Amino acid sequence: MELPLESVDVPLSSFRPRTGTMEAWNAAYVRVEDYLRAHRIHNRLHQSRLIQSVLERAARRHAQNPALEPTILAAEECEALMAAWFKDVLGSSKDVPDDRVSVSGRVALLISDGPQKWPYAFLQREKVPEDFSQAMRTSSMEAGPDMSVSNMVPRPIDLGTISEVAGETLEQIERTPVLGTLLLWAVFLAVLSCIFYMTH
Repeated sequence: MELPLESVDVPLSSFRPRTGTMEAWNAAYVRVEDYLRAHRIHNRLHQSRLIQSVLERAARRHAQNPALEPTILAAEECEALMAAWFKDVLGSSKDVPDDRVSVSGRVALLISDGPQKWPYAFLQREKVPEDFSQAMRTSSMEAGPDMSVSNMVPRPIDLGTISEVAGETLEQIERTPVLGTLLLWAVFLAVLSCIFYMTH
C-alpha cells in the first residue's frame, strides 16, 4: 500500500499524542532517530522534521488502536514512507514489490552518497533536486533473473582405463598376499638399484 507523504515543516515541539505514554513515544523517537542515522541522515534539523512526520502518522494509528506499541508503529510508518519515496524517486512500476524497491533505493542512496551531497532531499517529495533524482536512478541496481531450482542426478565417475587396470591389480594383490609381498619387494629392489646406478 502506497502512503502519501506529508509536510514535515511542523516543529517537533507541537507533537502531542493523544494515546500512549511519554516513555513509549520517547522510545519510538529513539528508534526512528537510529533508523535515520543508519541511513546516514545526520542533518539534525532535517532529521527532526522526518521524525515529526513519522511520529504523527504513528500517533494517528495508535489513537485508533491503543493496544499497539508506538515503537512498532513508528518503525512501520518509517518503512512505508521510505518505500513510497523510493518508488517515486526511482520511477518504479507499481507492480514492483515494496521490499524490492526499498532494497534498490537503499543501495542507490548509498552509492549516490545522497545524504551528504543533498542533506535535505531524503524523504522530500516536492523539493527533490533533479540531479539527486538522476543520481539515485543511475545508482539503482537492476534486478537479476529469478532463481530457478534444478536437480543434479548423481552419476558414477569415469576415471578411464588406467584406473580400471589399477583397480584390478589391487584387487588381485588383495586376493593373493604372497604375490603382493613379492611385488612390494620387487619395487623396493628396483628403487635401490636405481639409486645405486645413479650414485656410481
